[in-house]
Amino acid sequence: MMKILVFASGRGSNARAIFNAIKDATLSNVEVLALVSDIADAPALKIAEEFGIKAVFIDPLRKGARFTEESEKHYIEFVEQHNPDLIVLAGFMRILPETFVSKFGLKTINLHPSLLPAYKGLDPIKRAFEANEKQSGCSIHWVSNELDGGAIIAQSPVDILSTDTLETLEEKVHKAEHKLMVEVIGNLSKNFS
Repeated sequence: MMKILVFASGRGSNARAIFNAIKDATLSNVEVLALVSDIADAPALKIAEEFGIKAVFIDPLRKGARFTEESEKHYIEFVEQHNPDLIVLAGFMRILPETFVSKFGLKTINLHPSLLPAYKGLDPIKRAFEANEKQSGCSIHWVSNELDGGAIIAQSPVDILSTDTLETLEEKVHKAEHKLMVEVIGNLSKNFS
């Protein structure tokens, strides 16, 4: 059984996709130890509770994308206490500090809504749409100290049609994210008995 921690900052649609896949046994070899959020009222926390999964807010102690030294310690201690096989960043909007990455980077995956290395950073779907790209999509990669860097595990392209609006494109990319996230976790869980 592969034990995972899910980190999420927002609405939790990718967390829900993971939890649903566990519930319907698509991910039969995966156990979620907890969902962790840096936002006290993130909808992702309520989704975890809905599925009977421990939901934990760990205060980052500052606004923006970075942690304070103190909050960094809190995150590291929480992970060490739970000792997961995999950490899943599912819409976690913080830049992990180097100390975290050096300890857990080899077992941390991140979901990013672009075909990396294109459109790293914020608003990648919007930027691809406004640049009149023919494709957008999503990537899952191992976490490194480079923002949205690290070895790519899998990608799912999404065609941008002339009829698409930003909203319809975002919806298509999110659907692709949910499917890709479950596939990648499923493949990684095959290494665990």
